[in-house]
Amino acid sequence: MKLSHPEGLLDQQDYAPVALTTGSRLVLLAGQASVRASGEVTAPDLAGQVHTSLGNIVTGVEGAGGTVDDIARLTIYVVGWTQEMAGDLFDGLARAQASDGYASPLPPITVIGVQALWTPELLVEIEATAVLV
Repeated sequence: MKLSHPEGLLDQQDYAPVALTTGSRLVLLAGQASVRASGEVTAPDLAGQVHTSLGNIVTGVEGAGGTVDDIARLTIYVVGWTQEMAGDLFDGLARAQASDGYASPLPPITVIGVQALWTPELLVEIEATAVLV
């Protein structure tokens, strides 16, 4: 996978807006939240939940035979999203880069504000797309 930032797109350094991939298998990972296998929520705050959700994504991609380097796109659903939440969101992303090996810059990201998730304790759910060779 090659991440790129074509001139003319939003000038920021946190994530690459384009991921060019080649491969033979597409992994579409369902939204992952900050929960253990038992369903117990692991963190009370947005940054902690982002970090744990991204760790769960790595577990899912590895279970499909891939690695964190195969993740080509992330879609992040945040309850009650406001611009003021961006610092906590990016803190959780940075934690995942440090502990789980996510690329820097990150692959393309879309953040979508939602009213609620499947349980009130959850603040974020993250979907991922990976391409495996």
